[in-house]
Amino acid sequence: MEFRMFTKKTFTKAIFTLCISLCMLVAGGLFSANAIAGTQGLTYAQIRNTGLANKCPDILGASRGGRNFIPIAAGESAQITELCLEPTSFFVKEESNNKRKKAEFVASKLLTRSTSSLDFVKATVTGNEDGSLSLVETDGLDYQPITVKMPGGELVAILFTIKGFKATTTPGVNGITTSVDFIGSTDVPTYRGSGFIDPKGRGLAIGYDSAEALPAKRNGFDNRSIKDDSTSKGTFSLQVAKLNADTGEIAGTFECEQTSDNDLGGVEPKEVIIRGIFYGRVNA
Repeated sequence: MEFRMFTKKTFTKAIFTLCISLCMLVAGGLFSANAIAGTQGLTYAQIRNTGLANKCPDILGASRGGRNFIPIAAGESAQITELCLEPTSFFVKEESNNKRKKAEFVASKLLTRSTSSLDFVKATVTGNEDGSLSLVETDGLDYQPITVKMPGGELVAILFTIKGFKATTTPGVNGITTSVDFIGSTDVPTYRGSGFIDPKGRGLAIGYDSAEALPAKRNGFDNRSIKDDSTSKGTFSLQVAKLNADTGEIAGTFECEQTSDNDLGGVEPKEVIIRGIFYGRVNA
């Protein structure tokens, strides 16, 4: 009887120890520094029509202000690949009906379904003599046409982009850490290209020059008859919040301030702020 009780207790203790060991093993795998949340390991059939392709990966690495560090000395360069930017919130500057009240940015709703992220963007990071870093975007799916809806119901078309992104950090960083911010400017192309024709057949590269009854009266032209596809400037910032020095993965948040579509110069563009998260891989 005592032998059976002893055997039962020993068996129970062994099972309990085994369960704890398995839990610790699983937890170690889930919370390791290079754990990635995203679409890795999923097939095309599992991703299709789920919206997962619009999601950027994430890493469970050091938090903002941690000690992880990817050194980049002066004159040296590193490539950032697989840079993914997923917008999560949109704000459009709205003029107030009250003349005494200043215009303010209002939260707007994204209408574009599952195609709002930028992906496979590449950039070069170079170390400078003062210890700062310079970043230049070079390639990738670096623009995305999206539409948002303001609280009053107005639809605003935006060409969300990181094209031509040129940024720098503060001096003395000497590498990428979880306290580094890349701040710079971007090129914002027109939402519609020069080959676009409006409902009256007017265009820039093709179509009619005007749709006016008196085309000789140039000063009285409707603004929509004077097409302009010039590129404007925007501001962009990347704030690195997570980093894994072993795999070169970085992640964090971004903020973009740019203008909306101007209908090839026909309407006044609105100021837009886009915020979201990003993920990339540094190949030093």
